[in-house]
Amino acid sequence: MKSKTSKIDLDDIDLFKIEIGEVEHIEHDRIHPITNRPKPIPQFRQQRLDQDFNDTFSEDFEPHTVGSEETLHFRRSGIQKKLFSRLRNGHLHIEAELDLHGMTIPIAHDALAKFLHECHGYNIRCARIIHGKGWGSKQHKPVLKTKLNSWLQQDQNILAFCSAPIEDGGTGAVYILLRRLNKIR
Repeated sequence: MKSKTSKIDLDDIDLFKIEIGEVEHIEHDRIHPITNRPKPIPQFRQQRLDQDFNDTFSEDFEPHTVGSEETLHFRRSGIQKKLFSRLRNGHLHIEAELDLHGMTIPIAHDALAKFLHECHGYNIRCARIIHGKGWGSKQHKPVLKTKLNSWLQQDQNILAFCSAPIEDGGTGAVYILLRRLNKIR
């Protein structure tokens, strides 16, 4: 049995040189890589985006605790009653949906911030957010529902929101009306 560190026989080397023939050495001082370099990730831009997500909603603003079966409704000044009524009745086309049901507050906070950022980027007008009624929480109180009520009122891109009709989640979900982007012509 041969050992792993055995040297190549000199006869084999001579045989290899005879088979190959003469070899011409090419001299160069650079190696040209064939692969493309990956695009750099701008660290400071990513840090700013992460900070924006974290700073989107303040925990200092906290309205009263909302009940499990209590309906939510909020409308900024300037939003017509007819448009708000169409939102409340579910007559606007839902373009996106986020399910926060069962999430912890920090995870729901990040998910909501990213969802609203994406909605704004895709110019989504109306969306549904499912928050649940809080029956699974420790005190059987709607923690996420209360937080969501607070967070949505702070975002200037949310023009209005209200609890969904019973067939779309009732008091366990909200419809949100988002500000439209100004179109550049």
